[in-house]
Amino acid sequence: MTTAEDTGIWATIKEAPVPVKALLVGIFVNKLGWFLQVFLVLFLTTSKGFTDVQAGTALGIYGGGSVLGLIIGGSLSDKVGPRAAVMISMFGMAGFVLAIAYVPSYSSVLVVVALAGAVGQFYRPASAALLTELTPKHRQVMIFAVYRLAMNLGTTAAPLIGAALVAISWNLLFIGEALAALAYAAVAIVALPRRRTATADPEPVAAEVSVGYLAVLRDGRYVLFLLCMFINAAIYMQYLAVLPLHMKADGLSTWWFSAVVALNGLIVITCELLVTKVVQQWQARVVAITGFVLLGGGLAFYALPGGVAIFVIGTLLWTLAEIIGGPTMFAYPGMAAPKQLLGRYVGSAHAMFGLGSAVGPFLGVWLWNTTGTHVWLWCGTAGAVAAVLAYFGMQTAAVNTIPASEPLPSESS
Repeated sequence: MTTAEDTGIWATIKEAPVPVKALLVGIFVNKLGWFLQVFLVLFLTTSKGFTDVQAGTALGIYGGGSVLGLIIGGSLSDKVGPRAAVMISMFGMAGFVLAIAYVPSYSSVLVVVALAGAVGQFYRPASAALLTELTPKHRQVMIFAVYRLAMNLGTTAAPLIGAALVAISWNLLFIGEALAALAYAAVAIVALPRRRTATADPEPVAAEVSVGYLAVLRDGRYVLFLLCMFINAAIYMQYLAVLPLHMKADGLSTWWFSAVVALNGLIVITCELLVTKVVQQWQARVVAITGFVLLGGGLAFYALPGGVAIFVIGTLLWTLAEIIGGPTMFAYPGMAAPKQLLGRYVGSAHAMFGLGSAVGPFLGVWLWNTTGTHVWLWCGTAGAVAAVLAYFGMQTAAVNTIPASEPLPSESS
């Protein structure tokens, strides 16, 4: 039987294998240098002299490349192993991000940006797959909460570091991101386990009958979970797409929008691990359903009249959804995946979340322009639909059913 101490924050971190700790450090360092997506539009318009439309198009192509990269990364992780996938991703990203500063034409910028977006995402399914492989099942939700914390801390600090580098030179920005990627590649070389040697076990051979992502699509329940991930991202992104438009229309200054966004970030960084200590004991689908109800309800709350108080309360509700559901939603693909398809299961989930993040803002702004504040009611409805999909698509077994003595997978060096 597992106990609260077995799945606590410090026990999970302290007793994690060295490769897991190294991976978390590598993710944090890499995210400290995650400048391209934040500064791409500004770089292309101010330094390269391209138009706003051209810069926006480049950013969209970067996002599209990122979604494709998540899919490819999942397959790559299954074929060559997570360590190799991380190395390919980081070495490739370092090269492409440096090239963006020096390519001469707009068309070449688009090509390099697309490649940077794709290759730069190979590491994500691989990293998540490795966390799943090396962490006992009863600690996977907590380790993904720590993983999210490392990403959030790095992502929060990156714009400030990037702004300081830009004040000196745009070239320094790209050099800094390349160095951050190379640092993660170095961590992968030194600390991440090589792919295990193949055995005579017939299981991998049988798995070859189902080719690639077709095997994922044959898992009908998991497909419903993938739809949950898409809806989750699509409505979550409205806090960046529609919320600032709504607050501006209500006569509130940009400061108020910045304040509610900062409130979300502060709560996620300071409270998510503590909340995860509690909810990781729940069934995965109960966590997901609770999260979707709070997410949809929090966004729908914005449709009420009441000024600043409505925006603050709504933000608190969907932030609670994020810290309750986030770690479990990103840990679940590893719980549901057959061993030989782990990378693809993880990659498909990340890709659907990425697709929702890309499509959501367009749908949200269109609904805002068409229906006004009723867009928030549509978000609430979508959250309810996702809760139903989670009920039918996610397994009923509790997360923490594996005893603390469960052996870790063997590693070869």
